[in-house]
Amino acid sequence: MSESPVRLSIFPLAGAILLPRAQLPLHIFEPRYRALVQDSMARDRRIAMIQPRSTEDADGHKPALFDIGCIGKISEVEAMEDGRFNLVLDGLTRFRLVRELDATTAFRRVEAVTAEFGDEAEAEPLSIAMRGGLMDESKKFATLLGYAVDWDAVETLDDETLVNMVAQVSPFDTVAKQALLEAPTIEERSELLIQFMQFFRMHQQTGGDDRATLQ
Repeated sequence: MSESPVRLSIFPLAGAILLPRAQLPLHIFEPRYRALVQDSMARDRRIAMIQPRSTEDADGHKPALFDIGCIGKISEVEAMEDGRFNLVLDGLTRFRLVRELDATTAFRRVEAVTAEFGDEAEAEPLSIAMRGGLMDESKKFATLLGYAVDWDAVETLDDETLVNMVAQVSPFDTVAKQALLEAPTIEERSELLIQFMQFFRMHQQTGGDDRATLQ
């Protein structure tokens, strides 16, 4: 039996990915996304994060979307007096976009399927060598960027939390972020992270821009 698509309200945001069992803090200020939050709170508290492939052009045309995003559920929300929101999304499952629905709201809505990802299952742990390699490369990367990190606290994180945290906070471009989101396992995501961080460091050492492009 084929999977029936679900309808999702989306927040297209370049450079920001949500992953299953991870959290993503957001500051919502645009009117259309304030409406999205209000609608979500009145329904099921779900917001689907997905990256646009480009920016909105001068004529206001909607940017095309990547095929895969992640559904989040609002776990914390702070409504500010001026209408803005601070909120935290808990990642539930990735989804594959089927089609975009005709606009009846200020924000965009899509139909999507989720079964192929199996994100409800607990992630397999990293190999000892992979975790060690990720930690070593993360320390070099943080030093390069001037980040102050409590490594004792980081060492206590479980493998999935560690990998997803590094994937979400690292300043990679949209294409790299999408590759991290789409990686089938955390082992493969960790391997990609190591490759991207090494590329970023090499790019910096040869006088590249602050934000390495991996396209």
